[in-house]
Amino acid sequence: MAMISRPAHERELFGHPAGLYILFFTEMWERFSYYGMRALFTLFLVAETTARNPGFGWTETEALSLYGWYTMLVYVSSIPGGWLADRVLGQKKTVMLGGALLCIGHTVLALNSELSFYMGCLFIILGVGCLKPNISSMVGGLYKPKDERRDLGFYIFYMGINIGGFTAPIICGYIGEKINWHYGFGLAAIGMFLGQIVYIWGQKYLKGVGDLISVKNEKDRAILEKPLTAIEKDRVKVLLLSFLLIILFWAAFEQAGGLMNLYAKQKTDRDFFGLGVIPASVFQSVNSFFIITLATVVGTFWLKWRRKGKESSSLFKMAIGIIVMALGFSFMSAAAAEYNATGSSAMYWLILAYLFHTIGELCASPVSLSFITKLAPLKYASLIMGLYWAATGFGNYAASKLGVLAQSLGDFEVFTGIAVIWTLIGIVVLLLLKPLKRLTHGAEDGEGAVVADMGEA
Repeated sequence: MAMISRPAHERELFGHPAGLYILFFTEMWERFSYYGMRALFTLFLVAETTARNPGFGWTETEALSLYGWYTMLVYVSSIPGGWLADRVLGQKKTVMLGGALLCIGHTVLALNSELSFYMGCLFIILGVGCLKPNISSMVGGLYKPKDERRDLGFYIFYMGINIGGFTAPIICGYIGEKINWHYGFGLAAIGMFLGQIVYIWGQKYLKGVGDLISVKNEKDRAILEKPLTAIEKDRVKVLLLSFLLIILFWAAFEQAGGLMNLYAKQKTDRDFFGLGVIPASVFQSVNSFFIITLATVVGTFWLKWRRKGKESSSLFKMAIGIIVMALGFSFMSAAAAEYNATGSSAMYWLILAYLFHTIGELCASPVSLSFITKLAPLKYASLIMGLYWAATGFGNYAASKLGVLAQSLGDFEVFTGIAVIWTLIGIVVLLLLKPLKRLTHGAEDGEGAVVADMGEA
């Protein structure tokens, strides 16, 4: 007797819902476009107007300031994007709208004028606001409550983000720096168009995921409009506290696109064994390379760690992530000390810093996304995910301010200060872990007890 084939949206691939891989490739290309643009952003702004490949000729302080505002607004726009999904369009349609806006934005950014640069940034801000919080929420919607595959699913999704983040700075960065900035921006636009095509094609695998919650009768309306329970309020409180950690994490981590990007350009010996000079923008791919190679390793480690009965709450992982990331800045302190002594610093300091930053990110960031889908009240799911990305945006803005501070205090002082202060922040969270966990009311207890039936791909 022939086996009846499952509908597309019920199929599984490599032990996970097939829809995960549609979202994986959609986000991969979206992040290709974003990180391709980000790798060029500050370098383009500070490039001399009289150079062979001219930029805007801004000062470092001006470039870092705009970079901070831009990256903040990119993520803060997730709040209206989340509201739009929860109240009007649903997550699935809002992601579609966001992709369309991003296609427009990256295309306009490729045009060679100051007006088109600002207009392109505006469309990208609006597009990311619609897409980013909602595609992450849709990943959580693929899994049943208490399904232990959820965290690992977010690691897989996160790996897609960083495949795009790895390839974009190399390809867009090289072409932008070596040939023409706007050709690099144009390649980012092509990536976004590919992501939109994947998402449109894969709709059949996402049936029932990310749809607008409809209210068919007064009973349903009463359920959605009732006040939050005491447990839900406590869970929202702990989510808001975790968002503070997110702000602090990205305030340090996002030195990568600003201060560390300029440091690589101006103060790092980038000669590759006499074979040529590596473009500074290429170093923006190092973090993503480590994520691609280490994501499943770190995810599997935490899965085995939990199965041994050891502390593995999301808040614990976030605290460990902050500490490990902070330790990465000790290598940047060593790089700055070497530069102060000799006039240049070795490339391996940057690579070691990015290695520790990556391990810290893998402990904190994908876990925090999963944490939101476990604790957020359903009717506010996209809005709260929007708040998470807004917290990321505020972290990006704070990062730019720290980068500007280095212009007056010095690189060594800023890098060392981050290493020490952020380590202490992580330790404080570990000391407060028990009362913070009580606010979750067991949302993470018993994970692994409920696992969806494993079907055929």
